[in-house]
Amino acid sequence: MGQHDGIDLETSLGYLLKEASSALRTAMEEVLRPLGMTVTRYSCLELLAQRPGLSGAELARGVFVTRQSMNVLLQALEAEGYVTRAEPTAGKVLPTRLTPRGRRELEKATRAVRSVEDRMLSGMSEADRAHAFRLLQTMVRSLRDERGA
Repeated sequence: MGQHDGIDLETSLGYLLKEASSALRTAMEEVLRPLGMTVTRYSCLELLAQRPGLSGAELARGVFVTRQSMNVLLQALEAEGYVTRAEPTAGKVLPTRLTPRGRRELEKATRAVRSVEDRMLSGMSEADRAHAFRLLQTMVRSLRDERGA
């Protein structure tokens, strides 16, 4: 048998990023679950609060789910009173907006998620945080530029 020249998972930055992403998602799910939230639901509400008027397709891209999954989520959020969605008129789709209940629930979820991020960054100085942020931005940009996006 020949030697396998695979990726050394102990030293692979890509693998470590995936591990960090997984650990972050798990920690977020743990603090959101008691609030009746998921990371996807929280992300959707946060995006709607910060960028009102996003289309379903734009929300799906921002939350990393399919358009179909986003449509199902938006229907559930509307039924539960977190968002309002107007019916399209004259071919124009009116934006989804948070309701007062949606804003209240988002505030609770945001506090919970912020506590996870604070815990994640607790061993880092401000300079370390800024440096890590720049490095991650560069990695994302390099991967996106490479595929012509």
